[in-house]
Amino acid sequence: MGPPEDSPVGHPMFARIRLATPSDVPHIHKMIHQMAVFERLTHLCSATENSLSSTLFSPTTKPFHSFTIFLLEVSPNPFTDSVITDPSFTPVVKVVHLDLPIDDPEKETFTTNAVNDVSVAGFVLFFPNYSTFLAKPGFYIEDLFVRDCFRRKGFGKMLLSTVAKQAVKMGYGRVEWVVLDWNVNAIKFYEEMGAKILHEWRVCRLTGDALEAYGIAD
Repeated sequence: MGPPEDSPVGHPMFARIRLATPSDVPHIHKMIHQMAVFERLTHLCSATENSLSSTLFSPTTKPFHSFTIFLLEVSPNPFTDSVITDPSFTPVVKVVHLDLPIDDPEKETFTTNAVNDVSVAGFVLFFPNYSTFLAKPGFYIEDLFVRDCFRRKGFGKMLLSTVAKQAVKMGYGRVEWVVLDWNVNAIKFYEEMGAKILHEWRVCRLTGDALEAYGIAD
């Protein structure tokens, strides 16, 4: 006799999105490097744990009003610890039923709670921007990353949806980000999420020596 039709099948994976804290910086730094490898941009990646700590978690940074990171954690067990670090956000918890268990070759490296078998699976970093046309603030997503073994399981959608829900909660007008033109899987995913790809716009960036030149006295 098989299980009742309404009973979950497969392997349950408990997922949680919470606000990142300074103690998460080593994991965030490792994922940024992995993202740079995936995007073939390691030559542009100079971030260190110290530089991330000092800029993302300074005394003046406040969640949703400055740089904010949602951290995605996963566990084969229900979460038992409380991780509410700011009253403005309650962690999002979801159970994902997988056909097969996930083999994480870097599990020890990304463990945050060994007792309950909790590990980091991804993150999204975003901050406020402003639309003069809408006369409303919004969120700009700088990075959205899910570790390789956890991709195509719905976790990226979970991260992006959480940012979008926070924008709606705060009365913001939109959420924006960029995507590499060769990353067709990401483009398809974003379009399926309802995002519009703006082909008529181009990213302009002033950095490095070109930026430093403006600091030279006339």
